[in-house]
Amino acid sequence: MRLPILVIAILSLIPPNLSAQNKSQYPFRSGERVTYTAYYNWKFIWLSAGLAEFNVKDTVLNNEPAFHFISTGHSHSSYDWFFKVRDRFESVARKANLSPLCFLRDTYEGGYKAFNRYSFSYPDSVLTIDSYTSSRPFNQKKFKLDRPIFDVLTAIYYCRTIDFNKLRKGERLPLSMAVDDGVYDLYIRYLGNEKIQHRDGRTFDTFKFSVMLVEGTIFKGGEDMFVWVSADERKLPILVESKILIGSVKAYLLDYKPY
Repeated sequence: MRLPILVIAILSLIPPNLSAQNKSQYPFRSGERVTYTAYYNWKFIWLSAGLAEFNVKDTVLNNEPAFHFISTGHSHSSYDWFFKVRDRFESVARKANLSPLCFLRDTYEGGYKAFNRYSFSYPDSVLTIDSYTSSRPFNQKKFKLDRPIFDVLTAIYYCRTIDFNKLRKGERLPLSMAVDDGVYDLYIRYLGNEKIQHRDGRTFDTFKFSVMLVEGTIFKGGEDMFVWVSADERKLPILVESKILIGSVKAYLLDYKPY
């Protein structure tokens, strides 16, 4: 149901060496828009619960060319009575290597409000997190930037630069990510190639992997989330599936507009 978090969390496939990325090889550019439909499992029925959209724009921050990533998510109006969702995530990242510069999360999910603002200061090697939730008052925390640390949006777009063909089945890739008001050392596990069928009948050749999640208000934690991305240069997520505290959810690719 928390579709942006669902899609974002499972796509966090980050190799440790940022400097190795050639920005001309990015499989996305300004103007790209990708939309997903979320489905919630109720007993034996999969119900269409909401939509999430991901957009890429150009911007400049501190005189440095950057990407502006934006993700919004909402439940269908007919579903709001049960679990209303209105989510917005924004991140600004350097074009040179996709390292995040700032991040904003403003979400409302079933009566639960959450706000995060991250500031990445590389000259000082400090990540500052300002946050509050419905159950926690405003607080500020600082973390040392002694390794690459990503927010959830920059993680998504950086993972699309990975060459899955160079990974061994079962291989784990570590990543460090800021989630809510903390920093966590997580990982993904590559599970090999798989041909899957979309709900609309189309078939896709994909790369499949599982993701180590942070336990929270929706997810149980552990490797109970799986993602299938297209086995081509775009590496678009086609299907995401995860167990949650009550039931399970899926997210299917609905629409893709390159630029």
